[in-house]
Amino acid sequence: MKLSVDLQKRLSANFALDVKFSIPAGVTILFGASGSGKTTLLRCVAGLLRPDSGQIKIGDQILFDSDTRVDVPVRERKIGFLFQNLALFPHLSVAKNIEYGLDGCERTPAQQLTENILESFRISALRNHKPNEISGGERQRVALARALVTDPRVLMLDEPLSALDYPTQSQIIEDLRAWNAARDIPILYVTHSQREVFALGERVISLENGKILSQGTPQDVLEAPTHESLAQLAGFENFFDATVVSISNDSGTMLCRLNGATTEVEVPLSRVEVGSKIRIAIRAGDIIIAGEFPRALSARNIVPARIISLRREGTMVIAEIDAGRSFEVHLTPGACESLGLKPEQQVWLVIKTHSWRLVAARMVSVRQR
Repeated sequence: MKLSVDLQKRLSANFALDVKFSIPAGVTILFGASGSGKTTLLRCVAGLLRPDSGQIKIGDQILFDSDTRVDVPVRERKIGFLFQNLALFPHLSVAKNIEYGLDGCERTPAQQLTENILESFRISALRNHKPNEISGGERQRVALARALVTDPRVLMLDEPLSALDYPTQSQIIEDLRAWNAARDIPILYVTHSQREVFALGERVISLENGKILSQGTPQDVLEAPTHESLAQLAGFENFFDATVVSISNDSGTMLCRLNGATTEVEVPLSRVEVGSKIRIAIRAGDIIIAGEFPRALSARNIVPARIISLRREGTMVIAEIDAGRSFEVHLTPGACESLGLKPEQQVWLVIKTHSWRLVAARMVSVRQR
């Protein structure tokens, strides 16, 4: 069963959601900065917000169509929706919170469905507890169980794990993956976490300022981002404006000079000409620091530099390096100690050509949810 969306919704003079996509069963991640329109999109699909125009379909059933004036009520869409704030009723037990999702169902079937979902999400022992008597991870399971007990045709999750620790996130991800293996429905999953993207996502749709920037597998979208905003979310810390100095078609590379400096770096070939102004990016963890000039390396970029500062953050040392322009470099405390690194020290940056990414400059956006 596919979820097909083609809609436009203007929320202000400066912001409009304008998206078109079709997704099959499985987990599709909605990825983008705060204000890109992710939650607005979910609310339109669920029927909580009416698009200005367009069409929304699950399989062959039309949920919304501006031309034929179809607008199926929220309760009849059979869409599970888990909000970020969970919205559990504090005065109801865990079991009664889940049963609430089955309002209108006969009592005996509702109780049996509730028991089944309690067992699936390993919270049977909590059935008589109130939400304030259980942990954050358990409350998350209850909210997820309530969204799933109705056997929805589509599930939408808005940053469901953002407030939880890593082990709890991992357990819930496994529960959700197991549940959908049996149902095989489309799931739209909003997150800012790269780990969740790769742990759950079969495909990714990235949004910026109400529009789709790119879509594809997590590897395609996050490892080769084409826009600066997406590259930032994907963990790229260093961005530079540069000018193309020369092009080598045979080797599939081009030499670029960083604007405002004499520093030149080799990057992957793109469809540009000599003299073109481009924007390039690289992760701080993809840069190696050498304490002396390195020799016999496959890496093509060996850049003389000077350490500006070093600071420890947990299990990582963040180095600010002057190489004509300021670079951020991440390394382990052990590497920092073995190299005897200190401020003002002369070093060399070693960078593989294909660690660089060419990106489009960030768009100016108006914050929306």
